[in-house]
Amino acid sequence: MPRTVGYMITWTTYGTWLQGEKQGFVKDGIVRGRNAALKTDCQKKLKRQPVRLENNQKAIVRQAVAEAAKRFGQKIYAIAVCSNHVHIACEYVQVPISVLVGYYKNAARKALQKSGYEGRVWTKGYDKRFCFNQKAMTERIKYVKEHDFRTHPKV
Repeated sequence: MPRTVGYMITWTTYGTWLQGEKQGFVKDGIVRGRNAALKTDCQKKLKRQPVRLENNQKAIVRQAVAEAAKRFGQKIYAIAVCSNHVHIACEYVQVPISVLVGYYKNAARKALQKSGYEGRVWTKGYDKRFCFNQKAMTERIKYVKEHDFRTHPKV
């Protein structure tokens, strides 16, 4: 098996980017297309309003994840915190991705709570895209940076 040089991880805020969304969604590592009936069914099952992060909350999440990465000695090459999801392009470390993502989501949730946020923030689960060479890693970094620029244009 090729050596993993890094990966991109993505997770969403609660109640957003539901299965069946028109822009597509990922389930079991496979990108799926629009399914209006599935989306409607998912919306009906929500127990509370969808979570959309405000600009100050995005900054809190970004800082919390950066601080949490230090615990694992993991270098984050790029991060995009959007109103409804987070992308991180990072180096490989010998810690299971599930542990890292859980730690990052929890650190961000706790930081948001310290600022007064109450309630659930994230959906269960996450998506991961492995990079087995520098070219793939560079493409993921570029994607995240471009995504970050679209949501936070530099003036």
